[in-house]
Amino acid sequence: MMVAIAWGAPAAARTAGPEQVALVGVPGLMWSDVTEGDTPNLWRLAGESAVGSLSVKSVGTITCPYDGWLTVSAGVRSAVGSRCGLPPEPVEGTNMLREFGWFASVAGVPTAGSVGALPRTMAVGPGGVLALSDKQGAVSRYHATIDEVTDWSAPVIAVDVDTLIRPYIAADGKVAREPEQVSAAERLAAVRQADAQVGAVLAKLPPGATVLVAGLADHGSVPHLRVAMMRASGTTGTSLLGSGSTHRDDMIILPDLTATLFSAAGQAAAIPATVIGQPLKAGEPIPLDEAVERLRDADTAGQTIRNMGGIFFTTLAVLQVLFYIAAFLLLRRRSALGIVRVAAVALASIPVSTYLINLTPWEASSAPTLTLVGGLVAFDVVLAVLALQAARLTRPENILAPLLVVSGVTAAVLLGDLLSGTHLQLNSVMGYTGVVGARYYGLGNIPFALLATAVLLVATGTADSLVRHGRRSIAVALIAGLGVFAMILGGWPGVGSDFGGVIAFVPGIAVATLIVAGRRVSIWKLGLFCVAGGVTVLAIAYLDYRRPPGSQTHLGRFVGQIFDGTFWPVIARKLDAMLGTLLSPNLMPVVIAAVVFLVFAVLRPGQATAGVLPVAFERAPMLKAGLLGALVSGGIGMLVNDSGAAVLSMALALAVPLVLSAGIRAIQLDGPSPEGGRPEGAVKQTRVA
Repeated sequence: MMVAIAWGAPAAARTAGPEQVALVGVPGLMWSDVTEGDTPNLWRLAGESAVGSLSVKSVGTITCPYDGWLTVSAGVRSAVGSRCGLPPEPVEGTNMLREFGWFASVAGVPTAGSVGALPRTMAVGPGGVLALSDKQGAVSRYHATIDEVTDWSAPVIAVDVDTLIRPYIAADGKVAREPEQVSAAERLAAVRQADAQVGAVLAKLPPGATVLVAGLADHGSVPHLRVAMMRASGTTGTSLLGSGSTHRDDMIILPDLTATLFSAAGQAAAIPATVIGQPLKAGEPIPLDEAVERLRDADTAGQTIRNMGGIFFTTLAVLQVLFYIAAFLLLRRRSALGIVRVAAVALASIPVSTYLINLTPWEASSAPTLTLVGGLVAFDVVLAVLALQAARLTRPENILAPLLVVSGVTAAVLLGDLLSGTHLQLNSVMGYTGVVGARYYGLGNIPFALLATAVLLVATGTADSLVRHGRRSIAVALIAGLGVFAMILGGWPGVGSDFGGVIAFVPGIAVATLIVAGRRVSIWKLGLFCVAGGVTVLAIAYLDYRRPPGSQTHLGRFVGQIFDGTFWPVIARKLDAMLGTLLSPNLMPVVIAAVVFLVFAVLRPGQATAGVLPVAFERAPMLKAGLLGALVSGGIGMLVNDSGAAVLSMALALAVPLVLSAGIRAIQLDGPSPEGGRPEGAVKQTRVA
């Protein structure tokens, strides 16, 4: 039976300067491990600390202890390559790591050793020495175990408590390939041993020291959110722990620990410019039980979204392809028009429903996956019904009512989410999650595609009525104004912070605006619009770069990388990710099916859609501007974002079904027509210059 270690210690052993900081790394530790009965030391510490979720994302899908400690050392996401395991042991009888010689030249981690700039460091265990080593791989003092340490007065201390992670190291010395290599009973025993070691450290540290406890690494083949705690001098009770890096009040990243070691040691001004993390911030007080439950639910939400992401996009791709096939067959026969229209509106309502479901606490239910799926379907049905009913409540000749409702709700939800901290995109199947760690705030690539498409459809749909009433100049101003507002909001640092989105949105807005204004669009103009998008986002990024390093987002840091010549790896990584999406079985079928359908509909409108698209553009000629603008933004967005095909596929998934629904409604209003011909009674096509 494990006995909890008392925190009391002689006064002489508990004295230190006012700026002492200790990082206690417990790789693999999750909030589901921390309970009052099983981990009394950690539970008591949590009751005196700011607590949050630690996203340990480094470079690969999972982060091994080696990568986690190396990331703390470097201040940027780092990895040694391939599968990895525990950090290396120092050279026997020394406080040196021989591996530091190849971190920069082989592993591509030139900033390793950043924390080593701090004076008088003490490392306990291999991970500790890796975190605190200087550029030569040395620390001031090193001890292999906690029991060896007799003097805990060093200003900066890093302790590697690897008891929990060791059972998950396979025979080859790497982290196991299985999600859970050990049984629940074995894990509990390891957790209790780790808690006892943490308690031993806490008993020896001075009461005024800043104490950081961090999960630091994954324990198997599935990533999780990990434990993060910070007890600073004078703290009483529990609060939430966040950082400027994530723009979350309850989530941090590994490089934040690097910045916090400097700031807690009184060396905030010495934080290297290459460190992408920001010092941790304690938030408002919160009851301990409530905080722990919230953090456990956060991991549950991230896991649920990660697990169902592939299934969701596969299902969406199948539905989209089946829809285009059915629409092709049924529209040619001019049969079941109402069913095709309902299906089109329901399909277009799916994306925004994936965000609306996050208005509910689905992750706290006993069956989160079923609750998530059921809620998503419910929101989709409600929105589709409202959109279709809106058509009945307006003028009969108004074919754009469902389009305006669905795209209007989509735009409003995403814009509102940007202004309120992007709580709906976090842990959404069409957003992002801290478990995966690709993004933590702002406008994701898929939400960008949906926002750009929705804004252009709403603007041009509204502009259509204005043009009919002779107010073309107002229509042009509406499209340009609404588009620019959404673009700036999506790209502004700390709000949308979307680099590629601005580049892609500018040409889409410009194309739609020119068409509504009656001007021609040429390849040369399109190229100039793309350049304008690039200049705009670089200007925004430069303004961000001019802010203090601790306030910069990834936009400003990218400008800094341009100036110091280290930006090529970022571009190469994003290009590789974009090219990888072109082979995605979930994304490319949507793109191919929609593009083929559109091309055939344009070349053979009578055969492909029984004239649906021509009639839609005849009754609402400005709608063509919205569709073309959305396609331009989606196509360019596919090339400049690492999500690649996901951007264009989601733009098509929203725009094409809504435009088809408008055309079907027009045919229904016009009545029957000769087979294969143009509907009788259809209005003459309005020419758009």
